[in-house]
Amino acid sequence: MSTLPKITWIGLGIMGSPMAENLLKAGYPVTGFTLEQDKLERLAAAGGTAAGSIAEAVKDADVIITMVPASPQVEAISYGENGILENARSGALIVDMSSITPQTSIDLAANAAEKGIRVIDAPVSGGEAGAIEAVLSIMVGGEQADFDDALPILEALGKTIVLCGPHGSGQTVKAANQLIVAVNIQACAEAVVFLEKSGVNLAAALDVLGGGLAGSTVLARKKDNFLNRDFKPGFRIDLHHKDMGIVTDAARNVGAALPVGAVVAQLVASLRAQGDGGLDHSALLRAVERLSGAQV
Repeated sequence: MSTLPKITWIGLGIMGSPMAENLLKAGYPVTGFTLEQDKLERLAAAGGTAAGSIAEAVKDADVIITMVPASPQVEAISYGENGILENARSGALIVDMSSITPQTSIDLAANAAEKGIRVIDAPVSGGEAGAIEAVLSIMVGGEQADFDDALPILEALGKTIVLCGPHGSGQTVKAANQLIVAVNIQACAEAVVFLEKSGVNLAAALDVLGGGLAGSTVLARKKDNFLNRDFKPGFRIDLHHKDMGIVTDAARNVGAALPVGAVVAQLVASLRAQGDGGLDHSALLRAVERLSGAQV
C-alpha cells in the first residue's frame, strides 16, 4: 500500500490527462472525475481509479487537484451540495491548476478555510507538450506551508515551480504569462507572413531567428505549427480568449495600461468570431494571413 498522499484529479482534458498520468508514473494513487467517459477510461487504463461523481472522488482524498476551463467551472465543481467543499474532508488540500480570475481563487480559499480545507492556486504554462513531458512552469499563490506540502506533487508535473505570493498571485502571474505568449505568437505570425511574402525560405529564416535575440520558447514550440499550418489544439484560441479577458480586466482594476495587449486581445477575439476558436493559438497566423489578403 502506498504511503504517498491520495490524490483526486478533477478535469481530465488536454492538459489534465497527461498530468494525472505523470502522477501515476511517480507512484501516487490517483482517483479521477471528469465529464467525458473516454477520459475516465484512459485514466483507468493508466492505473488510476475512475469515480462516478465529485463527491465520490474527493471523500477520501488528501490532495484534490482541479483543472477545468474557467472560473464558472471552478465554482460549479467547488460549491453546492455535490461540490468539493461539502464532500472533502477537513484538512484536505485543494490545488487548483485552472486558469481563472485572481478573485475567484481568493474567494475559493476563503470559503474553503471555513470548512477546514486548504487551497493553493497553481496555474501552469507549457502547453500540452509541457504537460506530457512534465516540464511545466507552475506559478503558485497561497500559504508557504501549503506550498511546501504540495511541492513534491508539483515536482512530478513541472520543472519551474515558484510561490509567487498570497492567494490569487499564481493567477495574476498566469495572466501576465498569457499576455506575453499572445503578443509573442502574434509577432511570430506577422513575421511568418512577412517572410513568406518576401520570398524567403521560411524554415531557414525561423531557424536563424530562433538562435538570436528574437528566439523564444514560443517560437521553438510553435515553429512546426507555422511551417506546416498545423493548428491541432494544444491550447485553444477559445481558452486564450478567456485568458486575455482575465488579464485586461485585472489590469484595468489595478490601473495598468496594456496597449499592445489590448490590440492582441481583439485579434484573438476576431479569430474566434471567424470560427477558429477550437484551433491552437498559433492559428493567430490565419488572422494575419486574412489581413494580408490570403483566403484561409
